[in-house]
Amino acid sequence: MLVAVSLFVITLFFVIWQPKGLQIGTTAVIGALLALILGVVSLSDVWIVTSIVWDATLSFIGIIILSMVLDEIGFFEWAAIKMAKLSRGNGHLMFIYILLLGALVAAFFANDGAALILTPILLAKMKYLKMDPVAVFAFLMAGGFIGDSASTPLIISNLTNIVTAGYFNIGFWEYAKTMFLPNILSIIASISILWIFFRKDIPKHIDVQNLPEARFVIKNQTMFTLSWYFLAVLMGGYFIGDYYNLPVSIFALGGGLLFLAISTYFKASKPLETIKGAPWQVVWFSIGLYVVVYGLKNAGLTAYLAVIIDAMAGYSDTLAIIGTGFLAAVLSSVMNNMPTIMIMDIAIADTGKAALAYANIIGCNLGPKMTPIGSLATLLWLHVLRQKGVKITWGQYMKVGLIITPPVLLTSLLGLL
Repeated sequence: MLVAVSLFVITLFFVIWQPKGLQIGTTAVIGALLALILGVVSLSDVWIVTSIVWDATLSFIGIIILSMVLDEIGFFEWAAIKMAKLSRGNGHLMFIYILLLGALVAAFFANDGAALILTPILLAKMKYLKMDPVAVFAFLMAGGFIGDSASTPLIISNLTNIVTAGYFNIGFWEYAKTMFLPNILSIIASISILWIFFRKDIPKHIDVQNLPEARFVIKNQTMFTLSWYFLAVLMGGYFIGDYYNLPVSIFALGGGLLFLAISTYFKASKPLETIKGAPWQVVWFSIGLYVVVYGLKNAGLTAYLAVIIDAMAGYSDTLAIIGTGFLAAVLSSVMNNMPTIMIMDIAIADTGKAALAYANIIGCNLGPKMTPIGSLATLLWLHVLRQKGVKITWGQYMKVGLIITPPVLLTSLLGLL
């Protein structure tokens, strides 16, 4: 256990620190190789981990490619301007509309897509509108929060969702039905609490007259029009795939590559640049870190967690759901939600209480908002902001995250109950 825990902590430390530009995937693979050398895991364990995460990882890559192409044709910038103008200069309405846009992007293009693509667009528009730093901070923090808190409605909304749905063989429609109410409540609670927290920092009036007309930011009208039909067909494909029990990645990755091909045909994208720009490091990160985490399972950590979950379930369903959600949330906040989702999935499977997998997802999606290291999406979000010259300290982040996350998490779990 000591060797497994030490190896995990060191690997996670370098994933977060990224000294001299060391990529997260490279760090995770090095950690996995050390786990093999030290005997923490075996080659058969590597195969088991790969069989668990391959669908989620390929789906994620497909969703990001699709998002990148939509970004290239101006889809998200068009949406951001539309939302801003819809507010008619009312700062509080703009705050709410931007959060609703973030929730929609997270639902259909994953929380990581929202962090990578929507964040720089919103930051650019806020600077263009000459909003003061306090207001910019409020909008950015709220936007970053909603990306994770609204990432539960569909299997494709978060990498953690895909991993868990595959592990417990949960269908696309079954998942969507179960998570509909928890997600709606999570969005309502998030927007309400974020507005209460930041209401004094939000300007009453914002001059939106200087913003360009939304239609002028569309770089290829043919692809923009086609994208609406394509997204509708792709969503239908997910449900058809569910009926035939097909992997999500067939539609997510296949759809992303097909949309890229269509965009290339209409000269709206540069395919080599898009594929090269896709976050391939996430592939190695997913497999590598999960191998390291599997070493914790071999050392007995999941058995301890299973005992705790069993004890809570022995009292009542309410305690089991809320307790499992908060346990997953706390673990995610201190050790990242990617390893937490696997550890908790294994522990829940050991208890035979598969229904608690939904509480685990909610905890792993919302819990990371308590700390800057809680999720890959948050790490990407902070990285994007640093590249744009915006630095948010741990203290600033946690002051917001620790206050806002618990009530939103509880509300969502009550919706699941």
